[in-house]
Amino acid sequence: MDDAFRALADPSRRRLLDRLNDRNGQTLRELCDGLATSRQAVSKHLAVLEAAHLVTSIRRGREKVHYLNAAPINAIADRWLSRYDRERAAALADLSTALERQSMESHAFVYTTYVRTTPQRLWAALTEPAFTRRYWGGVALASDWQVGSPVLWQDTPDGEPRDLGQRVLVAEPYRRLSYSWHGFQPEHAEHFGWSPEQLAARLGERRSKVTFEIEPHGDAAVRLTVVHDDFSPESEMHRAISGQLDGSGGWPELLASLKTLLETGEPIPA
Repeated sequence: MDDAFRALADPSRRRLLDRLNDRNGQTLRELCDGLATSRQAVSKHLAVLEAAHLVTSIRRGREKVHYLNAAPINAIADRWLSRYDRERAAALADLSTALERQSMESHAFVYTTYVRTTPQRLWAALTEPAFTRRYWGGVALASDWQVGSPVLWQDTPDGEPRDLGQRVLVAEPYRRLSYSWHGFQPEHAEHFGWSPEQLAARLGERRSKVTFEIEPHGDAAVRLTVVHDDFSPESEMHRAISGQLDGSGGWPELLASLKTLLETGEPIPA
């Protein structure tokens, strides 16, 4: 948290965060465009932001793509905004909202967390039905995790696994997993109180995808970065997975439960 406050104190670094908030997922070259700052200086600022976990990066070929990471802002909000009147903390709350929401222009949600576990155990937590059921609200995800295979949802232990159209896109054990995401279902309309017309409109959204990047971090931890992207403009699914819909904790809540399960043996209570 101290690193986050120190990183945010510099106006140049805040400007870089603003640029990523306007369009998430940029290379160093793209972030330097239009700035009266040297490439080396921008690279140093990004290193500080990454050290504070306010920015996360993923290598794509020869370049690194940089994303905003909401986790430190969530930690600040959990520690301070729950104690004090939000109106008196309006500036901090506005900052939290700006970084957590992820610009709709970017069509991407990115979240990085660090878990005291091994890549092998984290992979099992993402792919084994008995594991996913414990932190995914009772839902078991079942697949052989081969590229092109379906990812089936089993809502109850005795229920029939359902094919919601999700397909495995990338499966590199202990390193990277990606699959296409489901569309909205009738139970979502009931949960969120949508009319048949509202559900029909949301069913027109294109299918998005989620990617899990797993990297060892030191001797006893793993860095997990979740990138959920390829949304339609003004996507309601984007709002749902980001936790912006009432009644939806989205990925932040799910990943917090996954982390707690792996580190303590029990998920966050539903």
